[in-house]
Amino acid sequence: MTLVSGWGRFPVVDTDVLRPRSFAAVGEAVAGVTGAVARGNGRAYGDAAIGAARTIAMTGFDRIRSFDPATGRIRLEAGVLLSDLIDTFGPRGFLPFVVPGTRFVSIGGAIAADVHGKNHHCEGGFGRYVDAILLRTGQGETIEVSREQNSDAFFATIGGMGLTGVILEATMRLRPVETGWIRERVISASDLDAAMRALEASDAATYSVAWIDCAARGRDLGRALIYLGEHARTDELAEGADAFPAGKDPGLAVPIDLPSMTLNRYSIRAFNELYYRMGARRAGGSHVVSLYPYFFPLDSIAAWNRIYGRRGFLQHQCVLPEQGARAVLGDILDRVARRGDASFLAVLKKLGQGDGILSFPLPGYTLALDFPVKGDVLNFLDEIDRLVVAAGGRLYLAKDARQSRATFEAGYPALQRFNAIRRSLDPAGNIRSKLSQRLFDEVQP
Repeated sequence: MTLVSGWGRFPVVDTDVLRPRSFAAVGEAVAGVTGAVARGNGRAYGDAAIGAARTIAMTGFDRIRSFDPATGRIRLEAGVLLSDLIDTFGPRGFLPFVVPGTRFVSIGGAIAADVHGKNHHCEGGFGRYVDAILLRTGQGETIEVSREQNSDAFFATIGGMGLTGVILEATMRLRPVETGWIRERVISASDLDAAMRALEASDAATYSVAWIDCAARGRDLGRALIYLGEHARTDELAEGADAFPAGKDPGLAVPIDLPSMTLNRYSIRAFNELYYRMGARRAGGSHVVSLYPYFFPLDSIAAWNRIYGRRGFLQHQCVLPEQGARAVLGDILDRVARRGDASFLAVLKKLGQGDGILSFPLPGYTLALDFPVKGDVLNFLDEIDRLVVAAGGRLYLAKDARQSRATFEAGYPALQRFNAIRRSLDPAGNIRSKLSQRLFDEVQP
């Protein structure tokens, strides 16, 4: 048994970890125990990629099977990392349509979580660009699923958190681009109303995201920096610039778990004040920046999750329907500001409709906040959950480590349909994660 956690380092649990080297060995790993789930690069924040009894590490399956430059279609194994895909095909003029906030996720994990990026409001999530999946089910079958073939299993697998089976391979589409640069425009918003107006007015932008100062209170509540982006053309680059900048390994690293006192209302307030002022100076004009800092700002710091200390942290990411979102967002941010120990990196984005049966997005606003695991944080997040549920929202399973079953069931009305499909693929219940034990599976007497 091995102690394993997600990126948030909470909870830490015992699980048997296997590293199969063939698809046949994956099948044996699933069949040999009740309670197995696949794990990619471990970037799910909570317990989604930890098996109830066995965790199947998939990063060894990292081969690209085929690529058609005429269509951008690629077939690849589930353990390929997004970073490798970008570094390999970016210089060839292709990038993924959708990327999350880190490039160090596996393709299988991106499909299982139906990850979203800064363009969900207009281009949807990762699963929208997946055409077919090779799936090893809990009952031992290896099946191809797509929109046309085994479509129920396909849409249950998109965003299904690995509970329909082990994703072995995927066929997906890449976006043709001229460069690996982003034309960025920064908007400074003095409060939450201004931030939401800026996001609403920027619906035509391909990429949009707001950094929220969650330490601001009073008339400054919700002040923000909005970052808009478009893929830059070759003629927009500085003379002599490479069309595709090289991705760099993290230049900095957090070598130790920082003391819990490091993040407090004073340090967070000081950081946010400096960050806001520096960003506001860049507001107004447009700048051409590399795709790496635009899409993946935290990837420049290795092991940044150690900033929150040895007990780890919790990310609370909710989505709220557009109608009524302003009042609930204001209430949440006010409570967070008064508490004083939330994240220095709080993110607000607009989302569209999700594609998978259990996909997180719905049309509205998503807010992501980080909290160190200390004090009464669990009770505090329960309070926030009640606001989200009352507004018709839900929490992102890929970030969750502690929501209640009642909160989950209230937020995902298609759960009954998903469970029926899951049972048809795995009647013996071989595929089970710590997350599914907590939220999906029948409660054992």
